[in-house]
Amino acid sequence: MKVFFKNMAVVVTMALTLLSCSNDDANSNITGEGTLKLEFDNVYKSADLAMNTAYTNSNSEVVKVSKLKYIISNIKLTKEDGTVFTYPKSQSYFIVDELTPTSLLLNLTNVPAGNYTKVTFGIGVDQDQFNLGATGQGDFLTQAQNAGMMWSWSAGYKFVAFEGTFTAPSVSSDTSFMVHTGQTGTDYNYATVTLNFPSNALVRTNITPQVHIMADASQLIDGTNTISLSAANGMGMGAMIMGGSNLALITANLANMFEVEHVHND
Repeated sequence: MKVFFKNMAVVVTMALTLLSCSNDDANSNITGEGTLKLEFDNVYKSADLAMNTAYTNSNSEVVKVSKLKYIISNIKLTKEDGTVFTYPKSQSYFIVDELTPTSLLLNLTNVPAGNYTKVTFGIGVDQDQFNLGATGQGDFLTQAQNAGMMWSWSAGYKFVAFEGTFTAPSVSSDTSFMVHTGQTGTDYNYATVTLNFPSNALVRTNITPQVHIMADASQLIDGTNTISLSAANGMGMGAMIMGGSNLALITANLANMFEVEHVHND
């Protein structure tokens, strides 16, 4: 009987070893390239973002959004073994515009096959890229100009454009607001966001994962740092937040604006 159990133990050990080797071989045989899609789904707190729809923030301000645009840049994808694939910088600048549905889905092509666990990206155009000058921006400069995502070349890119109207206890009629982030003075206000995936994105030559990213617009002015539109409503001319200390606070809020809701491996 002892010999029987000893032989069984040997068989089980061999089986586990073969299974482990098989799994290792399967992982090592993930080769080639594929496509990964990043889908940006803009919301306002728990509601789908709808233009010119009333949402109330923690300052009792009723906000109606008419524009939400932001620049996504410098995308990096991390595999489960910790290695990082950096998407080619020349192809890594995108403008996400709530009013342009095709802009909400980023197609990343020629991604090495693998099991990816997280994504990192910037909000805005990094300073190194801007320092290349107007001639070093490629086609993206024209895209940004056409999308209204630049103040001027000397003033630089708008990283986020968030606009609409609001009312408040102290502001009874619809009053405009404009929140634009970007370089101001010596502050560049570029932000980097890293998001973990709830399940691996399996990039294969025959599988194209789609990562569903929720972007909560309320976090821009009603996140960790709360910005009062009423206080910014200077002389009744509307709340124009395009510089000053508020931009650093809004930039810090971006870390909590994005969250991966799920991953499709189809």
